[in-house]
Amino acid sequence: MLDREWRPPYPLDLYGVLSPLRRGRGDPTWRTVGEGGVIWRVSTTPEGPATVAIRRRSGGGTHGTVRATGWGPGAAREIDRLPSLLGADDDPAGFVAHHPVVADAVHRRPGLRLGASGRVWDTLLPAVLEQKVTGTEARRSFRELAWRFGDPAPGPAGIVPDGMRVPPTPEQVRAIPDWEWHRAGVDHARRSAILNAAVVAHRLERAAELGGEAGRELLRRVPGIGVWTAAEVAQRVWGDPDAVSFGDFHIPNTVGWALLGHDLDDAGLLEVLRPYAPQRQRAVRYIEASGFRRPRFGPRFSPRDHRAI
Repeated sequence: MLDREWRPPYPLDLYGVLSPLRRGRGDPTWRTVGEGGVIWRVSTTPEGPATVAIRRRSGGGTHGTVRATGWGPGAAREIDRLPSLLGADDDPAGFVAHHPVVADAVHRRPGLRLGASGRVWDTLLPAVLEQKVTGTEARRSFRELAWRFGDPAPGPAGIVPDGMRVPPTPEQVRAIPDWEWHRAGVDHARRSAILNAAVVAHRLERAAELGGEAGRELLRRVPGIGVWTAAEVAQRVWGDPDAVSFGDFHIPNTVGWALLGHDLDDAGLLEVLRPYAPQRQRAVRYIEASGFRRPRFGPRFSPRDHRAI
C-alpha cells in the first residue's frame, strides 16, 4: 500500500475533474463510496494494474488536502501522477468567456480543471466502444469486457470495493474469440478498430508525451480511429484544452442551444467555437458543467443490440 497527500495550489473540484474518466454508473473500473465521496479508480500501467482511492483529507468545498492510497504493481506510478491527474499541468490562464453561459460557468465552477490520466489504452478502449452507438450500448459492452476478460482489481478484500476490475489489457483483448465480441454487443467495425489499436498499443502511449494535435494525429494513424475518438482520448489522457469531439451526436446541438438557441452541425460548431481557440474544448467543458440541457423534441435514440443480429 502506498500513500500520498497533496494540497493543490488552486481550487479543485475533485469529482468534476475526475468524472470524465467514468464510463457510466456501472463502470467496474470506478466507484464512489461513502459520505466523503471517496473515488476509487482501477487502471493499467506498464508496471501492471493499480487501484487508487482518492479523497479529501481536510478542508471543504474546493479547498483542502487530497489523499491518495494505492495498491498493485502500478500503484507507485499512479500515486506519482496524482497532481497531473487532478489538473496540475492544466493552464486555464488566457481563457476568455465570449458568451454569458460560459462566463457564468467559469464563475460558478472555479475548481474545474482538465485532468490528465496519462494512460492512452485505458481511455482508447471505451472510446472506440462508444463510436456511433448509444452510451447505454457502449457502457454495457465495456462492463462485459472488463468483467469477463479483465483481472480483479488489486488490493485487499474488504477495503477495495467489491466487483472492481482492471480494464482488459491489449494482450487480453487480442485473445478474445470472435464470438465473445458478438456476445458483448460489439460490431465488426469497432472490434477491428480495437484490435488494430491493441497491436500497437505500446506505441500509442507516446501520444500522451506528444500532446496536442501531434498526439491526436498519432492516434488517427490507426485504422478505425478518427477525429472524434482521438479527441475523446486527448481530453482525458493529456487534458487537451482544444480537442473538440467533432462528429459527436450531442455536442453540436448542446453547444448550439446553449450559445445560440438552435441546433448546429459540425461546421456551425467549428464556427461558434472559433473565438475560443486554442481552448475550444475548455469552453465545451464549461458548457457541459453549467447544467444547461438542450430541449427535447422527440423520443431518444433507441439502442441496438448487436447480439441479436
